Amino acid sequence: NRVVKFDRGGNYLTQWGSPGSGNSQFSGLYGIAMDNSNNVYVTDQSNYRVEKFDSNGNYQTQWGSDGSGNGQFYDPVGIAVDTSNNVYVTDQGNNRVEKFDTNGNYLTQWGSSGSGNGQFEYPFGIAVDSSNNVYVSDVSNSRVQKFDSKGNYLTQWGSPGNGSGQFDWPSFIAVDGSNNVYVADTDNNRVQKFTSSGTYLPEW
Repeated sequence: NRVVKFDRGGNYLTQWGSPGSGNSQFSGLYGIAMDNSNNVYVTDQSNYRVEKFDSNGNYQTQWGSDGSGNGQFYDPVGIAVDTSNNVYVTDQGNNRVEKFDTNGNYLTQWGSSGSGNGQFEYPFGIAVDSSNNVYVSDVSNSRVQKFDSKGNYLTQWGSPGNGSGQFDWPSFIAVDGSNNVYVADTDNNRVQKFTSSGTYLPEW
């Protein structure tokens, strides 16, 4: 129940957090992301909220509560920030993505339970590329879905299995500076790499 900060060489710098539900406390923190001002956003899953800190761990604000309404969460897990400092959260239990501004004001949402385009079963990881396209790992559907920044469906890839481009519990996801997409294929004990359109890249 803490965040630990290191330099790029792995040297310890600082930490913050403790168990609880107060400011700067956590209960089951999962996702972490940074904006272009180096503010840190953390999904505090069992407290049904997002907490925001500066880069030294000083508490700034929080938002969220238990529920299915706008700005509420049922197991928030993944979190990502776009180039305009908008914040995207995978609201796992509600099978949706919610989008907020940097201060936690609700902007929009998309998703519902199912296996169709734009639907989710256990959305987990989330990442944003340099064009503000949003990638979501859809765990129980064994796929990655790609959306624009407004939540419009663009494409998807993946199926159940252990072959190239297949997944068994795809969890966290990340995008590099060239917009390649990396997926933690958890139960296959591997990382898979793709282009932004979902083409498998075998060099990983």
